[in-house]
Amino acid sequence: QVQLVESGGGLVQPGGSLRLSCAASGNIFRIASMGWYRQAPGKQRELVAVIRSGGVTNYTDSVKGRFTISRDNAKNTVYLQMNSLKPEDTAVYFCNVATSSPRGTLLNSYWGQGTQVTVSS
Repeated sequence: QVQLVESGGGLVQPGGSLRLSCAASGNIFRIASMGWYRQAPGKQRELVAVIRSGGVTNYTDSVKGRFTISRDNAKNTVYLQMNSLKPEDTAVYFCNVATSSPRGTLLNSYWGQGTQVTVSS
């Protein structure tokens, strides 16, 4: 089995910063991508940021210039540095890890339990 352990969420003031961490453990053979999604009350879950095996990153427009995704392949860990936080960033943030075959075919997708981020004065 695969387990994703998230940490770093909490309550911050507007303009503040948080760093989320997600460590994957278990029977992971090949990671295709690691990313962060979020879901605010009454809204669909959306992709926040993803980093692929080759290092290519993607961000949703609303966080570009404020959030940075990074990884530590040796530790199977992905981070999300969140700066200049806004109230609209308030959501439950979910870690995601996707595994693939050597040729890139998606095999499995795993999710963390979610961590609450609240931005409020």
